[in-house]
Order: sequence, then structure tokens, then C-alpha cells
Amino acid sequence: MVDLDFAVEGVEMERHAVAPLLQFALRATSNSLEAAVLNVLLNCQIRIEPTRRIYAAPEHELLSDLFGTPERWGQTLQSFLWTHSNILIPPFERECVVKLPVPCSFDFNIAATKYFHGIESGEIPLNFLFSGSVFYRDAEGDLQISQIAWTKESAYRLSVQVWRAMIDHYYPQTVWLCLRRDAFDELYRYKRAKGLPSFERALDDLLDAKPGGLPS
Repeated sequence: MVDLDFAVEGVEMERHAVAPLLQFALRATSNSLEAAVLNVLLNCQIRIEPTRRIYAAPEHELLSDLFGTPERWGQTLQSFLWTHSNILIPPFERECVVKLPVPCSFDFNIAATKYFHGIESGEIPLNFLFSGSVFYRDAEGDLQISQIAWTKESAYRLSVQVWRAMIDHYYPQTVWLCLRRDAFDELYRYKRAKGLPSFERALDDLLDAKPGGLPS
């Protein structure tokens, strides 16, 4: 049986992907010197651990939509899922370093996006939980398969500046906002009726308007 350990050692932004993507440097180490690893089908669950950092006063308001008011954080500040990632690790003997791709969303209906946006500086505490299958040859040269232990994990602290640089690269000066179709249709009708050149101008006009002053 092959026993593998995993450690996340770094991260960089992928500049030429279709959508925002982070590449985490993942080191896989084999503790079984008598077996040759052929490949690893690795599954990774990535969780955000909000209790593992301190929050500045301006972040309290930004995170209130996610966790409520700060006096409730003792109950609401809980670990939650960010995303999943899968990778095929090629053959190696003692250890190897591979890139673990993690697609990132800028949808504000997703809890992770709200959390990342609410952190002004410092690091985001993550925990990588690993599972999957290892294909290897034993000392006699026979093909074997073993499962990765569910206890395998790796903590990593992601600089929020890396995430912000990635979002700015893919969506410069832009924020994605998802609306119900009827709400969009109403906003679009208002924009056309007022002859406004953009949706931003329509929103500015609505925010500046007095209650009851909107056209029917």
C-alpha cells in the first residue's frame, strides 16, 4: 500500500485562462519507497476557515451579509466549502510538485465571493482535504490500487492580494451582479425610457431618485 502526503506550498494567478483561475503548487510525497507510483487520481475539497484570522473594523460591515453582526460571530463564523478541484498526478518516485487548478467565481450569490470581497488585507485561511486513488506497482511489479486516506489535508493561507489581482486582471473595474429576469427587464425598461447610455447610469439615477419618483 502506498502512503502519500500532500502540502500546498504556493499559488499564482493563471493569466491566460478563459475564466479566473488560481494555480496552487501542490507537493505530493510518497512514504513507501518500495512502490513506484504510476499516477494519482486526486480529488480536493477546499474549505475556508474564517475563525483562523482576526478581522479589522471595516471588514465587519463588509462581512455582515455573510455572518451577521459581529456579536453573533461566535455562532455564525464557521468553516464552509469554497470549491472542489481534481487533478491527475503523473508517475513519480519520491515526490513531485504539480499545479492544482482552482477556478474562481465573481458571483456575489456565492458565499466564498462575498468572503473574499469582504477581506481588505492579510490572508485567507484555507484547508485542503484530499481523497482519491493511487495506482502503483508493488515490489513484485504487480499493478495495485489503493485509496488516499481521508485524514490527508493541508492548511494554506492565501494572500487576499493574489485574489484581488486575479479579479482585476479578468474583470478590470467591473463587478458581476446576478438579477432575476423580471428585475432586469424592469431596469432595462427604465434605462430605455430615460434614454440613459448604460446600466450604471440607470442605477445611479435610481439611487439618486426620491421614493415614489420612479416612472410607472
